[in-house]
Amino acid sequence: MRWECRNNGKRYRIRAALAPSTAAAFAAGLFLSAACPGFAQETRQFSTKKGTVLVETLATGLEHPWAVEFLPDGALIVTERPGRLRILRDGKLSKAVEGVPEVVARGQGGLLDVALDPQFATNRTLYLSYAARGDGGYGTVVARAILAEDERRLADVQEIFRMNKFTGTTHHFGSRIAIDRDGSLFFGIGDRGDDERAQDPRDHAGSILHINADGSIPASNPYRGATEGLAEIWSIGHRNPQGITFDPANGTLLTVEHGSRGGDEINNPLPGRNYGWPVITYGRDYSGAEIGEGTAKEGMEQPLYYWDPSIAPGAIAVYRGKMFPEWDGNLLVAALKYQLLTRLERDEGGAIVGEERLFDGEFGRLRDVIVAPDGALLMVTDEENGAVLRVSKAPTE
Repeated sequence: MRWECRNNGKRYRIRAALAPSTAAAFAAGLFLSAACPGFAQETRQFSTKKGTVLVETLATGLEHPWAVEFLPDGALIVTERPGRLRILRDGKLSKAVEGVPEVVARGQGGLLDVALDPQFATNRTLYLSYAARGDGGYGTVVARAILAEDERRLADVQEIFRMNKFTGTTHHFGSRIAIDRDGSLFFGIGDRGDDERAQDPRDHAGSILHINADGSIPASNPYRGATEGLAEIWSIGHRNPQGITFDPANGTLLTVEHGSRGGDEINNPLPGRNYGWPVITYGRDYSGAEIGEGTAKEGMEQPLYYWDPSIAPGAIAVYRGKMFPEWDGNLLVAALKYQLLTRLERDEGGAIVGEERLFDGEFGRLRDVIVAPDGALLMVTDEENGAVLRVSKAPTE
């Protein structure tokens, strides 16, 4: 393992042959703490199958950060699950942005995703997903707002979606947001701990949903104008989709969702399709009991990929950047339980043909991963003392 930092124009690098928890690595950390004040901004070096990468800690001290996005000027905007929205600029975290809607920070609930409108540079509009209180308990809500020019507050906050059935459970809220090329929003909601809800097209739980930026219903939705399902629903049969993205190269929609004890899935949700939960799954119940009717059934879709045992996926991204051309088209999935980033290789047809696991246990629970404009990766760690991390290519010497 290597650590590297810079101080007063000098670069310090030290290598420990033992794991970071051992005495040798601890001594290395002490050395760097003395050589590099503010050691929180450390840089560590890792070998991968496709080369060497650096992982730099950009910020610490965040309370269960859930999502990170780039602002047009290169600063970052980060959500914290207790309900705070923060700006990270020049290595400094702002105070909490005022005007964030009231959230329910219980269980897996709280302030979840943040997504920027495609015209954010001119309209300052962003979208938030979060757990809220309502009749019957708690549920997932999506709102839009305008970030003030001074970045101190949100203005014109408008709720544009509220799920139709709130309950007392505090898990499986979803809910990451992906914005399509036309500005419409795709997002997922989990089954809210009641698996049968995922098979009901008249229930928002256990679904991928699709709305316009103002909350209206897109013409492409399969149940628009129909009676057999809710107009916002795109697809059903999802257990707890916490990752969603578009492939920038071809516009393909991809999701990653939690299984039970195994059965985490990557899917390509298509309109009106049923992705099986809880009728079919590649996982078992936490008790070890079988779930549903097996792994396949007519009329239900198969995943593009699944994990057994579960890695507990938190987010998915498609790599189309310039920094790692050898990763072009790869899928990147942040994992909570196994505390890693998995890189999935695809063939020309899009089928997943290989997997490499990175940073296993090195940084804690990885909640989000995105591709930065320069091709680096950004990740956040879902911890009480959460961090923002940057993954870049190591320079050749």
